[in-house]
Amino acid sequence: MSNELEAFLEYITVTRALSKKSIEAYKSDLSVIEGDLDKPLINIDSNTLLSLLSKYKNKRTLNRKLSSVNSFFDFCYKNQFLDEKTKLKFAKIPKLLPKFLSFLEIQRGLDLIDKTNIVGVRDYALILFLYATGTRISEALALTRDDIDGEWLHVRHAKGEKERMIPIAKVSLQAIKHYLSEVKYEKDYIWQNYRGDKLSRISAYKITQKYLGVSPHVLRHSYATSLITGGADLRVVQELLGHSSLLTTQIYTHIQKQNLKETVEVCHPMAKE
Repeated sequence: MSNELEAFLEYITVTRALSKKSIEAYKSDLSVIEGDLDKPLINIDSNTLLSLLSKYKNKRTLNRKLSSVNSFFDFCYKNQFLDEKTKLKFAKIPKLLPKFLSFLEIQRGLDLIDKTNIVGVRDYALILFLYATGTRISEALALTRDDIDGEWLHVRHAKGEKERMIPIAKVSLQAIKHYLSEVKYEKDYIWQNYRGDKLSRISAYKITQKYLGVSPHVLRHSYATSLITGGADLRVVQELLGHSSLLTTQIYTHIQKQNLKETVEVCHPMAKE
């Protein structure tokens, strides 16, 4: 590993304090390039890099590698390891709207749940919670009872180690309280399996798949979509979702535009002619 790469990894570890997963991703991406070409990354020209990275046919994977390289070059330029600023262009990826469910579709799925037993009560509360908060499934499963304070949810185990507060709808709070009053095991984790252990991601996937036919992440998209179509500010949605960049949240603006178009088509007299 070159000295410049070691300095960069120390910078993102100490100064930027990135998560362990992010640091490992940078290290893996950049050290593999140096290893493949057997020379310091700082001495590799753009054409050689692009030729090497062209083996990644998945454009999202390719762009992640390019992002790592650009971050490294930016660091080197700012620290005067490079005389010229180098930035490789990202591959264009078609914008795909995230899959989401309407509130009516979610209600229909909830109506299928048998709430006369603890498993059904839990499944009902979990689906409502995911739609009411937009949390990632990893965040939801890591929650403890102390993370709910009144009508607020404190997400402590967030992606990128960024905590946030989210208001919880009353109907979801009521479902959680009912569920917790029925559980047999006094454990810290809110979502438990029949043995009282923390619910697994696979089990959570099976629950949403059973009643809604989708993964838990689709409920996160459904939450964001409901907010955007309801007129919520994009930056507020960014904060609620815990996105580090507004660019990530902007995918939902396509849904907003479609909603505005449909509204005009239905409501404006000239659109009906």
